Parts: sequence; C-alpha cells; structure tokens
Amino acid sequence: MPHIQIDYSRNLEARLDIAGLCLALRDAAVATGILPLAGIRVRAIACDHVVIADGDPGHAFLDISLRLRGGRSLEARKAATAAIFAAAEAFCASVLEGSSFMLSFEMRDIDPALSPKTSSIRRYLPGEKE
Repeated sequence: MPHIQIDYSRNLEARLDIAGLCLALRDAAVATGILPLAGIRVRAIACDHVVIADGDPGHAFLDISLRLRGGRSLEARKAATAAIFAAAEAFCASVLEGSSFMLSFEMRDIDPALSPKTSSIRRYLPGEKE
C-alpha cells in the first residue's frame, strides 16, 4: 500500500518532467522487491505559494514522502529509501546541476491497526491474484 506523494514548487514544471518522475519513482519502488505494484500510488502536487530560503523566485524544491504499511524490517526500509532516493536524484540530475533546487525524501510507516484498506486493483493487473 505504498503512497508516494511529491510536493513541488510550481516553477519546477518548466525544468522537470513531473509525470516522468512519477513513473521513475513507481519503477524504483517496484524494483526494491518490498513494495508491491498493486498497492503503489504516486501523486504529484504543485505548490503555488512557497518561500524557499531567501525568497528568490528562481529557487525550486521537490519533496517526496513515501508512506507504507508497517511490518518491514529497518534494513529493508533503509535499502528501499536509498534506492528510491537514488532514482529521484538521477532523474533530477540536470535540475540539480543547472539551477537552485532542493530535493528531499522521507519514508514513514503507517500503523496497520489504524489504516484499514480494500482494493480490487489486483483483479485488473495481468498475472496478479488477490
């Protein structure tokens, strides 16, 4: 049930393919082996009103938050964090190199006792079973 939410300054849209980043993060999450495709949701939300550092309107940011159901080991979560952040860094490399840009990532556990879920998505994925 991993939720990947991207918050970013709207001025980043001219410098970065946000939809492509969503796909790259989805693929990196699946490649970890601990985040199932059927449960992954990636969404990006542009922030229109931001103040970054000294307020220069050329500054940009992108913050990635990954929430997942508890139960995975710390080692597995650390490895997944490193792999997904590396994919984000690689995707954003030209923006990091050529402009004022902050990139951040955080993974958080969701308490399964406090987070009920239901889904029919697996029925619609090739090769998946509920």
